[in-house]
Amino acid sequence: MAKTCLFFALVLAALISTSCILCSSTDQSALLAFKSYITDDPIQILAKNWTRGSDMCSWIGVSCDASQEHVTALNLSMMSFKGTIAPHIGNLSFLTSLDLKSNQISGSLPIVLFNMPALRVINLSDNALSDNLPVNMCSNHSRLKALYLSSNQLHGEIPASLYSCRELQYLSLENNTFDGRLAKEIGNLTNLKHLYLGTNVIHGEIPLQIGNLRSLEHLRMGSNFLTGPVPSTLFNISSLETINLSRNKLSGVLSSDIQWNLPLLRDLNLQTNLLTGQIPSGLWGCKLLQMLSLAENSFTGSISKQIGNLTLLKGLNLDTNNFTGTYKIQWLSVHILAGVLPAEIGYLNLELLFVPSNKLSGEIPYEVFNSSTLRIITLQFNQFYGHLPRGIGLWLPNLEELYLGNNRLSGSIPVSLSNASKLTILEMSTNQFSGYIPNTLGSLRSLRRLHLGENNLTRESSSTELRFFYSLTNCRYLQVLELSMNQFHGSLPAVVGNLSTSLQIFSAFNSRIKGEIPIGIGNLSSLNMLTLDSNELTGIIPSTIGRLKYMERIYLEHNKLNGSVPYEICLLEKLGDLYLSDNQLSGLIPACLGELPSLTRLYLDSNKLTSNVPSTLWKCVDLIGLNLSTNYLSGYLPSEVGNLRAITEMDFSWNQFSGNIPATIGGAQSLNYLVLSHNKLEGPIPPSLGNLKGLEILDMSNNNLSGKIPKSLESLRYLRYFNISFNELEGEIPTGGPFQNFTGQSYLQNDGICGEPRLKVRMCPASATQKESGSRNIAFLKYTLPLIVAATLLVAVAFLLKRRRNQKIILTQEDSLPHSLRRFTYHELLQATNGFGESNLLGVGSVGSVYKGELLDGTVVAVKVFNMQFEGASKSFDAECEVLRNVRHRNLTRLISSCTHLDFKALILEWMPNGSLEIWLHSEKYCLNFLQRLNLMIDVASALDYLHCRCSTPIIHCDLKPSNVLIDNYMIAHVCDFGIAKLLGEQEFLAQTKTLGTIGYMAPEYGMEGIVTARGDVYSYGILLLETFTRKRPTEEMFSGEMSLKDWVKESLSSSEVLDTKLRERNDKYLPIKNLCALSIFNLAMDCLRNSPVQRIDMEDVLNKLYKIKTLFLEQCHLIDSEVNDYEV
Repeated sequence: MAKTCLFFALVLAALISTSCILCSSTDQSALLAFKSYITDDPIQILAKNWTRGSDMCSWIGVSCDASQEHVTALNLSMMSFKGTIAPHIGNLSFLTSLDLKSNQISGSLPIVLFNMPALRVINLSDNALSDNLPVNMCSNHSRLKALYLSSNQLHGEIPASLYSCRELQYLSLENNTFDGRLAKEIGNLTNLKHLYLGTNVIHGEIPLQIGNLRSLEHLRMGSNFLTGPVPSTLFNISSLETINLSRNKLSGVLSSDIQWNLPLLRDLNLQTNLLTGQIPSGLWGCKLLQMLSLAENSFTGSISKQIGNLTLLKGLNLDTNNFTGTYKIQWLSVHILAGVLPAEIGYLNLELLFVPSNKLSGEIPYEVFNSSTLRIITLQFNQFYGHLPRGIGLWLPNLEELYLGNNRLSGSIPVSLSNASKLTILEMSTNQFSGYIPNTLGSLRSLRRLHLGENNLTRESSSTELRFFYSLTNCRYLQVLELSMNQFHGSLPAVVGNLSTSLQIFSAFNSRIKGEIPIGIGNLSSLNMLTLDSNELTGIIPSTIGRLKYMERIYLEHNKLNGSVPYEICLLEKLGDLYLSDNQLSGLIPACLGELPSLTRLYLDSNKLTSNVPSTLWKCVDLIGLNLSTNYLSGYLPSEVGNLRAITEMDFSWNQFSGNIPATIGGAQSLNYLVLSHNKLEGPIPPSLGNLKGLEILDMSNNNLSGKIPKSLESLRYLRYFNISFNELEGEIPTGGPFQNFTGQSYLQNDGICGEPRLKVRMCPASATQKESGSRNIAFLKYTLPLIVAATLLVAVAFLLKRRRNQKIILTQEDSLPHSLRRFTYHELLQATNGFGESNLLGVGSVGSVYKGELLDGTVVAVKVFNMQFEGASKSFDAECEVLRNVRHRNLTRLISSCTHLDFKALILEWMPNGSLEIWLHSEKYCLNFLQRLNLMIDVASALDYLHCRCSTPIIHCDLKPSNVLIDNYMIAHVCDFGIAKLLGEQEFLAQTKTLGTIGYMAPEYGMEGIVTARGDVYSYGILLLETFTRKRPTEEMFSGEMSLKDWVKESLSSSEVLDTKLRERNDKYLPIKNLCALSIFNLAMDCLRNSPVQRIDMEDVLNKLYKIKTLFLEQCHLIDSEVNDYEV
């Protein structure tokens, strides 16, 4: 018997041993199969360590049970692996934890992972997994407790089977593209503690059943498309510590008829939704709350003084809501009005206070500035008034950033601010501060940005110097100094040269600054933008400016500078814009300017420069604007002028140039503005001017030109202004193309020319008898000519004055505005618009109406009246004012003035007689040819490039579409409507918004994340580009399903059927080149429309590519027929 028992024991032991060996072998085989599916192992972890001859339990990342026979955990996170997950991993039957996060694993999620009975944790976050989740992922009674799949490329609906994983405690699906709705079965996951679904494309309402998740601690569902109300059941989950529902489309009021039961809540983020109503009183009972963000909603009412109950609150963000007015408090039975910001805020231990862009008014309670824990205070874009407390700086020892701009604050800048020693940003621009800038600001040793522009600041009366600069020399980290539009009436001291070597932007235009530019300016070695225009500066431009090797833009126009243009400017290899117009500069134009590799705009007009234009200047092939008018320049225009292929504006008027106009000028094929008037040019008008197919303005008046007017000019279909008066031309005036639109004022005092009677020149011999011609000429000379000459002189003077207002980049206000912006009264606008009558109504938009108006001086304007009943109207008015005041560009609408009166707000804008691009594209009454469309798109691209890259503070339009592109009398496009535009501060890479633009045009990240960057505008531009050349709206019925305008164009690129049929007429000799250029345009649009913002092209590159396409188009058209008389493209 004993022997029998011993025998069976030995057999059993052998079986167990064999089984263990088999298990161990199975696990090792599964791991080696996993290894074989890894295609890239950059640090050789698997190649060198996972070898068949070694013990698998000693392999890196592998954990085994106590017997060292079964794999229980696999942790290979952050190994930079590429490859897929082998299905063999399902053979690891004892595996409880799989962690492969932060690799580059791709492919689908294997279904076998959900059939492993021991598996409790799956972490595959931060990989490249794609496709849908498995349909039956939890159908086999999985006991999974944690599933982390965030930051992959997974998509599709969340499968209903997932809600069968009833033991789940941690579920993270963030940063994917899951779509569909949340099923009510989500309430089955009653053990959930963490639910992370943020940054997807989930839509629909949040199910009420979410209230069943009684163990939930952290809920993150931000950056989706969720709609409807926030479920009231959510506010009764007592275990919740974090709620993040930001950047959705949730609407309605927060539940106030139930008791909030959130005793552990620490972080509530509902920003960027469509929530309305007042803040519910239940919120003030969440005593552990530390971070509260309700920004970018439409909450109304006042901020309750019960906010003082939140004694642990560290961050409060109420940015961009409709908190208004004052609230009543009762004291000694008398009702009085208190400030809209409750004083109780000052008693909290806040670190962050964000309440900008509301309708708050009244004085800021001094208690707000008496919170020693505050690091950032943001109150700009409100209507606060009154003085700042004298002791403000003494009470804020930890303050780092203070934003008070765009209010109505007055009084002096408190000297005590210099005691806030940690301050890095001080933004107080666009207020009514007066007095002088404290001499103690130099105590702010950490200061990086100082914005005091657009106030009424002046200098100390005891000195003619601006003494505050002495103190600012101690701010060694200063990067931005904005002082424009003040009333300094003083000079820059020599110590300006001792300012921080970190200073990048120095702007003090239109501030009544006198005296000389300090020679020490050259010490500011990081400076890239110097804006001192529109002052009263005298003396020379210091040669030390040549030390500023990072300088990109210099604006010194409209001063009284003398001396010569310093040769040292030629050392500035990054210089793009040089504006020295309207000074008293003399001497030669430095030849070395032509060797600046980045020079794009050179404005030297209205000075006393002499001699010839240096030959090197014609080698600046990237020049866009060149204005040398109103000087004493002489010599010949060389043949090399045709090398300037990129130039769009060339003005040499009011000089002493002689000789012939070179025939090679036809090579400057991007020109749209050419003015050669008031010189001594002679010889014929070169027929090659007919090659400048985009030319819009051509003025060669007041010269000695002879010969005939070339017939080739008839091909200039976009020519809007033409003047050859006061020359010696002869022959018949052409009648084709643009010549049908010109009047006799274009041809004055050319005795040898003849033409139609309407032009009031002599009739050509074939048209009438000599007698009729003679009598008509006598009458013309006797009665009409004196009047026309007088009118022409007036027009010429006005035209030249207008042209001196060149585009440039500034920080605060359009330079064509007077030093003091004139305000119009309500009565004046009422009279100008015929009582805002129907006959003057041009259109009605979401925030107001636009009327045509005629001012008393005869100026025709557009009056944009904001509907103050619309809750976003005031913000839209403020935003548009802020942007239009900060920009100056020929392709942006120009702000003439504004009017505010009680509940009335209006902008007076430049009149655009040709309406919007929307009308030209989609009305049967209008038709744009190919080149017109291309020119308009170049205009829009130029405007966006300026907004994104050429402004000191980048501006994002956020709502680019055809109706926001207006067209002037010269068919030049102007981008308009900045009501939801965003100004991005230097410290920001992005901004968040609830104002998402227009469906069909807005970038996908706007809706998914509410994130605004310049690349969002690029996306909208791509849609606009497609619409312009296909004449199909992105919202047409054919694009309502899965097919979008982008997809339709992309799939049809190989054919020519995408191009607008109006551009594909039969027998069109230019059709092949149109199709070729259209293909390039559509490919460019695809570069703008990439799903990832990072992969999108920027507007500077877009603009450059469009110029190349235009050059190719014009060159090929010219080759097809160089003397086309009826050129219509």
